[in-house]
Amino acid sequence: MSDFLKKGFLLGLGAAVSGKERLDKKLKELVEKNELTQEQARTVMRNFVEKGEQKTDEWSTRQTEQTQEMATDLGLATKDDIDELHQRIAVLENRLKQEQEQ
Repeated sequence: MSDFLKKGFLLGLGAAVSGKERLDKKLKELVEKNELTQEQARTVMRNFVEKGEQKTDEWSTRQTEQTQEMATDLGLATKDDIDELHQRIAVLENRLKQEQEQ
């Protein structure tokens, strides 16, 4: 079992460099050589894809955070800032309308 984990780890490293297509090719070769079972190959590929999706989510979250930080640093209004201003304008318009009716 530890040999399987070692091979999976090495394949994961290689996959990070080579990409999904090369990983798939390498897994097929290992299955053909009976160094991995079909199920083990599927598990390695599934883990690779899942980790890729997690990294994509992490990068997306970090990109959003960085964009918000930049907007703050540049003094740009956020959607929340604009929504708050809309609410304040609506309140002031209502007050003005009530004063005009009196």
